[in-house]
Amino acid sequence: MDAPSYDPTPELIHRDSGLWTRVLAASGAVNPLSGAPFTEAMLAGLGGGIGFMVFTFAYKEVTTASVVTRFHPGPFVANMLDRSGAGVEVQQTTSARLARGRLDSVLDAGRPTVVRVVPAALPWRKRTLLTESGSTDVVVVSRDGEGYLVDDGGGRLERIGAGELAAARAQSKADKHWQAHVGAPPGAPLTPGVVAEAVRETARALLSGEAPAGIPAGYGKNFGIRGMETWRSRLLGTRTKGGWPVLFADPQRRRAGLDMLVALLTGPEFSGPGALRPLYAAFLREAADPAWVQAAELYDGLGSRWDGFAAAVGRQQDADFTAMAELLDGIIEEERRAATALLG
Repeated sequence: MDAPSYDPTPELIHRDSGLWTRVLAASGAVNPLSGAPFTEAMLAGLGGGIGFMVFTFAYKEVTTASVVTRFHPGPFVANMLDRSGAGVEVQQTTSARLARGRLDSVLDAGRPTVVRVVPAALPWRKRTLLTESGSTDVVVVSRDGEGYLVDDGGGRLERIGAGELAAARAQSKADKHWQAHVGAPPGAPLTPGVVAEAVRETARALLSGEAPAGIPAGYGKNFGIRGMETWRSRLLGTRTKGGWPVLFADPQRRRAGLDMLVALLTGPEFSGPGALRPLYAAFLREAADPAWVQAAELYDGLGSRWDGFAAAVGRQQDADFTAMAELLDGIIEEERRAATALLG
């Protein structure tokens, strides 16, 4: 049976921060700044909140259009957990047998546990380009006979067999049999200073013209506000192979690329409503620092702009890349104002 203290039904805005909100609440972890359970907005902000990345890749059969609007590629979940001070224990092994034993032991103690899986390997998920690439976090809430009950953010618990879960956990080499649960001694407590450093990191990443740590310097133009400017230029590029009118000249490639773009902008994995800007505004208001009042207002407005952008792309049968670039113009200007306001 599912743990009575774990509720999978509230709608989440962003999957990782939303799922961890449920895990921390069910594990009894409390935000020391409020004395109440952590909110999704607070956890998202501690993770780094918002960001930007754009990449396109032309393969034999398809051209992809990847846009990420959360803090990326930095360690979003690790930041969130470390800064919360909740005492999260992380374990990883190459042994499926040992991984199952560890998982069962934690669940038997009444602790929901987060594991990483390739989503396409979950029986209820469709196989798409996005679900087949990379891993994602899901919550194993409890054992159910020879199987498990899992929350992947869909609003209900799904049942999965032990073998199916083990296979899904094993498919990503980097995250093979990874798991995390609340159970370690608490870390450094969350303080206003920790929140302020999280905000500074977000602002620096958005405003920097350099590549993020671990990314080759030549790709710095794909990240942050500079990345938005690069995207605008490519939307208008009719004479270079990287220009979107050239990359997506073929109607089938264009349709597939735009469908992927809309899925990324509106889905809860790499983005969310308003490109996560309203959620970040909620985080700034919860942090209650007067220095961030203007930034919160700007991010609320940016949420509407990003929603309008995603809706406009979704309505297009034949892409008007010039119109997309014009919409992006206004977004870029406001993004720079908001990120600068974060620094006071």
